[in-house]
Amino acid sequence: MARSVLSPEQIAERLPMLNGWAVEDNVLSKTFPMETYLAGVAFASAVGIVCEGLDHHPDMHIGWRKVKVAFTTHDAGNALTEFDFKAAAAVDALKYPKA
Repeated sequence: MARSVLSPEQIAERLPMLNGWAVEDNVLSKTFPMETYLAGVAFASAVGIVCEGLDHHPDMHIGWRKVKVAFTTHDAGNALTEFDFKAAAAVDALKYPKA
């Protein structure tokens, strides 16, 4: 299913609605600090479950006491769409042990 690409103006409009997310090279991302490595693993699993339910899957990197979550819409030519911002908001709503 093709999704509509957001313009730079639309992206700039939506970005302040998210907490701590940034856009670089058509990727919406945020690094979440964690109390422990295993808290990061659990958080990444929760992100995966939430995003599977949305049918919009991020790239994730689990590091020592941090998890980076990154969204772009592959079927829109790796551009940003409304789905990226909706998924980011859903990830932000997750409760996790912050470092």
